Order: sequence, then C-alpha cells, then structure tokens
Amino acid sequence: MFVVRETFTAKPGKASALAAMFKEVLPQITGVKVRVLTDFIGPFNTVVLETEATDLTQFEKTMQEYMSRQDIRDKMKGYADLYQSGRREVYKVI
Repeated sequence: MFVVRETFTAKPGKASALAAMFKEVLPQITGVKVRVLTDFIGPFNTVVLETEATDLTQFEKTMQEYMSRQDIRDKMKGYADLYQSGRREVYKVI
C-alpha cells in the first residue's frame, strides 16, 4: 500500500476554501481512499490531500480519471488561485 500526500500552502485566508473544494469532489473519486487535512499545529494555511492506494498504478489511474472528468474539472476551476505552493510525497506502508 502507498500513501500519497499532496501538501498545499494556501494563500492567506484561502485554506478553508481550498479544503472545501477538495472535500466536495472526494465522494466522486473511486478506487482509492482520500481525505483532506488542515493545519492544527504547524505551518499556517496548510491543506493536505492524502490518498491511500494499493499500488502506484492504481493511484495514477485514479489521477488520470480525476483529471479527465469535466464535472470534476468544473468544480475545481480556480483552485490553483487559492494556493502559493505545493508538493507531493509518496510513502510505502510497511
């Protein structure tokens, strides 16, 4: 199993909007377990999209489907305007 963490540093005052946008589309993502996390103790304005996948092929397939669906793209329109930077980390669960 793999855990993929996509960590975004939201623009000031935009973390809640970014988290809500991710949370709205989560029920439409199938095949993987996904959750949204926000900072509690740590750097301000942090939003993390955490995905659990059996293997990286499954994660890649889910990402391709996610990015190709027009309904999801419509709901996520403008999300890049809500954050300053981001990174992706991939962990293997042992």
